[in-house]
Amino acid sequence: MSPLVLTGAGVSIEDVVAVARGSSKVEVTPLVVEKLGKARTVLDDAAAGGQHIYGLNTGLGANLGTSVEGDASAFQRQLLEGRSGAVGEALPVFAVRAAMFARIAMLSAGGSGLSPRVFTALVDALNAGVHPVMPSLGSIGAGDLLLMTAIARMLIGEGEADYQGRRMPSAKALMMARLAPVTLAPKDGLSLINASAVSTGAGALALADALSALDQQQQAGALTMEGIGANRTILDPRLHIARPGACQQVAAKALRNLLARDEAPAPTTIQDPLSIRCMPSIHGALIQAIDHARHAVEIELNAAADNPLVLGEDSLVLSTGNFHTASLSLAFETLGLAIAQAAAACAARFIQLTGSGRNGLPKYLSPIGGASAGFVPLQKTVTAIQAAIRHKANPVMLDFLAVSEGVEDHAAQTPLAVAKCAEMIVLWRRLVAFELMAAAQAVDLRDGLALAPATGAIHTAVRAHVATLKEDRPLGIDSEALYSSLASGAWQGPTERG
Repeated sequence: MSPLVLTGAGVSIEDVVAVARGSSKVEVTPLVVEKLGKARTVLDDAAAGGQHIYGLNTGLGANLGTSVEGDASAFQRQLLEGRSGAVGEALPVFAVRAAMFARIAMLSAGGSGLSPRVFTALVDALNAGVHPVMPSLGSIGAGDLLLMTAIARMLIGEGEADYQGRRMPSAKALMMARLAPVTLAPKDGLSLINASAVSTGAGALALADALSALDQQQQAGALTMEGIGANRTILDPRLHIARPGACQQVAAKALRNLLARDEAPAPTTIQDPLSIRCMPSIHGALIQAIDHARHAVEIELNAAADNPLVLGEDSLVLSTGNFHTASLSLAFETLGLAIAQAAAACAARFIQLTGSGRNGLPKYLSPIGGASAGFVPLQKTVTAIQAAIRHKANPVMLDFLAVSEGVEDHAAQTPLAVAKCAEMIVLWRRLVAFELMAAAQAVDLRDGLALAPATGAIHTAVRAHVATLKEDRPLGIDSEALYSSLASGAWQGPTERG
């Protein structure tokens, strides 16, 4: 696998996925290192000239008015020790890798004043697979300082790290990887931690998952249209030109592609329930929300968001609020609502498919009838999952308190907004698995139905994991098998988004 080369711009969510989940190596161009060195010189000159620089020769937060005297490098270690207050379950290694890479990408944009040798040490640790043990609770979205201290402390040989699947002291992990702990120059500690890299890295991974779940949701929706005998005129491009709602033309085109065949079957009804008839509008709004969240994440990945910020070209060091991520948090709150809408429609289609019988389908999708439960008990599971999604869709970005003696009186709860959105995607994909199962059963119960090439491939992919229901059996087990395929990347259905 070719290494990912950082130039200081153009980093995408796919790059985060490649490093975090694909273990891609990272390289940095000489221009980036040169830019870092120039910013470091500007920072040192400003400090030598007597400028008060936050986190270099002053305290942090409410201690802003306290001057740092004596060994400024020792203060950086003190700064890290004093902010190692995160708790809770450790983040998985792939999430830590995402945070490490996100911070490297941000630092590559310039402006931190971080010593180039410390930056290089961070890149080397990532490439060597030395990952700090990072607790998950401690950030309110005004920078992920308390979480990020795990990365900085690992680089100086403190705390614990994961290396080759084993948890050990960071100093031992560095030694085993043939790396040496670094010594921090003034402001280096703050430069490593004063960023929203945990939120940004997690956001990139969540978006990658949302994109794949969206593809699968489109496939499930198309197979439902086949199984229920839906009226396909809802996908006529002229309708979506007449009312060009948010990305609904994109969603409709993808559904048309999935259903394309030489001769479409006649519809069984004039109008279908809204969960079917309005799919282009519902999925289009979701596509727009994903696109907006991608834009917000990629701004952070390629931005100089440090405080204070070193403007190398102007030889200035200025205080900023660039670490604040209200826009990122709002994007994921919005995405969560869009996912909840799509998931609610998915659940509604499942209930339409598995109810008393619509458009000629047998009751409960049972081929034997009588006292057979068929698919109807799963309506309870689907409803429970939908309730969990709806609960997580409630906003959290307004839930903060003024801290640090009122100096830090606003926050965006970005890591929580991103985390709950990621959890919603997991639950939503479970609903997609249920819809695919029910739609495939409906297809099998329609005599003489010839599927489109794409929906035929979707049906085959379902049947690779779940057999046609011929008599009552534990369908929860079948759903787990199909969900595992969808979530693991093993799913072999079409990937057309339009």
